[in-house]
Amino acid sequence: MIRVILWDIDGTLLDFKAAEKTALTAAFRKFGLGDCDDGRIARYSRLDDKWWKALEREEVTKAQLLTGRFVEFFAAEGLAFSGSYDDFNDYYQIMLGETVVFRDGGYELVAGLRGKVRQFAVTNGTLAAQSRKLKNSGLKELLEGAFISEEIGAEKPSPAFFDAVFAAIGPVDRDQVLLVGDSLTSDMKGGNNAGVRCCWYDPAGREAPDHLSIAYHIRDLREVPGILAEENGAE
Repeated sequence: MIRVILWDIDGTLLDFKAAEKTALTAAFRKFGLGDCDDGRIARYSRLDDKWWKALEREEVTKAQLLTGRFVEFFAAEGLAFSGSYDDFNDYYQIMLGETVVFRDGGYELVAGLRGKVRQFAVTNGTLAAQSRKLKNSGLKELLEGAFISEEIGAEKPSPAFFDAVFAAIGPVDRDQVLLVGDSLTSDMKGGNNAGVRCCWYDPAGREAPDHLSIAYHIRDLREVPGILAEENGAE
């Protein structure tokens, strides 16, 4: 049986790349940094991913990540920036939260599963961005709750993150919990650390790694109801 679904937000229910492009372009415009073309956005995205993976490994703090990525990026791009990196990041976070693009009919999917399973969001994003995303997307009203690492004080894949989640949602058999996410390093590894079953959302259809326990490997979120039917019996 699956009684609880833990949904990742960025890259899973919501298209993070679309939000990233809009937010970075808007921040460049506001701070007078000129154009931010697709090549520049792609380079930032790779650098940003490097910083988040370092955070997952506890090599940097969240505060170091939020400004450090822009310090490194602007230097690599040869951009002269005399403003405040904190201000740039703050505006970028706001714009991330203002851009909502669902993946694979995510809103309808979550809405359709209400009353069938308990559903929660689990995310490593910042409070400023994620709280806006949850509100603007309507997910805040659909989900039973949302857990944001900045509020918890621990990041996925840390067991401490998931311990806080389960302390909040109440007694539940972890074997009856399914975590759905796109990241191998935060979601799948985090689910393994937490002792829950994992569903890897992988639109590219890559080969699943041997070192992680992945119960389900899907390319479209609309496969999730079929998993529930298989686990819980068709209604």
